[in-house]
Amino acid sequence: MDDEFVAHAQATLSGDTSVVPEFWQNKYRGEAAKNWDKFYNRNATNFFKDRHWTDREFEELRPGYTFSERNPVLLELGCGVGNFIWPVIERNPDVYVYACDFSPRAVEFVKANDGYNKDRCHAFVCDITQDRLIETIPPHSVDIVSAIFVLSALPPEKQAAAVANIAEILKPGGRVLIRDYGQYDLAQLRFKPGHKLEDNLYVRQDGTLSYYFSTERMRELFVEHAGLVELENDYTLKRLVNAKKDIDAGRVFVQAKFQAPLDTGSLEHAMEGTRIAGPDTPEREHEARTALYRHGCVPPDLSGPPGPPAP
Repeated sequence: MDDEFVAHAQATLSGDTSVVPEFWQNKYRGEAAKNWDKFYNRNATNFFKDRHWTDREFEELRPGYTFSERNPVLLELGCGVGNFIWPVIERNPDVYVYACDFSPRAVEFVKANDGYNKDRCHAFVCDITQDRLIETIPPHSVDIVSAIFVLSALPPEKQAAAVANIAEILKPGGRVLIRDYGQYDLAQLRFKPGHKLEDNLYVRQDGTLSYYFSTERMRELFVEHAGLVELENDYTLKRLVNAKKDIDAGRVFVQAKFQAPLDTGSLEHAMEGTRIAGPDTPEREHEARTALYRHGCVPPDLSGPPGPPAP
């Protein structure tokens, strides 16, 4: 982003000094899943178009790309009604797709689609900020995780827990593919006063949240908190021009790839201190470490050894 664009955007944002009252902030942060479920109740499968563009942006999604020695496994986070997974399944006959969303209604739409085949896909409800993915997916078994406009729906205080959750199911060398809203995006600049919860976090009219990422924030989450390796992490700028409506503005996205290290023990070490929220967290943390150890992925937790690995 050039200096003139950044300066203009910062000047625009500096004019909005008000924030949503604390009561409403807590309500919006706590009811993210509920508000997205309402969104799909209103819009059903009619709002988003199928994402046929993803293989142009990510070579890992193209037919013939070598994920692993065996049939590749992909997890789509925030699957919505399936606009990402249907093109992927159609293009890649060998891929198996897990698809999750924290909206039960969205998952129902995925399962009701004619393209849903249990031999190729498993859709399930999951709030990745608190529900352990390893309760559904074997630890360190996924080649590719896609997060397309997903993390921005989470308040920033829950993002690190979500990323730690992702890291638990990635294979050594597995990749996370990300595209999300970037700082100074047109949508951020268009918010009127009364929608800001904090810097870069806003609430839409329908109650859903939208966070606008910097590349530094992405690096903090995936490298510093989760111990992944940064392969790509940059801004993608798209010019939006509509002479009839006198619009000439920029869409700003963050596009990134992060890879799990080949040594999952070092990954576990890097994740120390990053917890996944939810009920009975200490017990679930111990169960997760036990599952990882039994799969030969990480050393036992020395503070509470899970016992000998399964034969």
